[in-house]
Amino acid sequence: MAESDSLSVEKKRELIIEAIQEKKGHQILSIDLSLVENAICECFIICHGESNTQVGAISDSIERKLKEEAGIRAHHVEGLQNSQWVLMDYFDILVHVFLEEYRSFYALEDLWADGKVTKVVET
Repeated sequence: MAESDSLSVEKKRELIIEAIQEKKGHQILSIDLSLVENAICECFIICHGESNTQVGAISDSIERKLKEEAGIRAHHVEGLQNSQWVLMDYFDILVHVFLEEYRSFYALEDLWADGKVTKVVET
């Protein structure tokens, strides 16, 4: 069984969102791409932080929570060097943690708007 198959997409999504909320990530969106033809994954999770330090802390929180609570590691992580846009690949879920200005510039939520977008209420 592949590592990504050991936990449902929904449970992984919940753990990722909890980890983002623990570090006060902003404007968390979950985009369900499971019904989008030729989508690269089943789900995008997008959020932003207010500083490079916060972006790094959010990314670390996600990695730690999935490893400790589900035994899952990211297949690939990019962007930790400058923490402006960190991409975390969990096979069926791609997590994007941005600095706010980079999120606005790239506007991924607009590019994938044909998926089902769910806004997560900030705690």
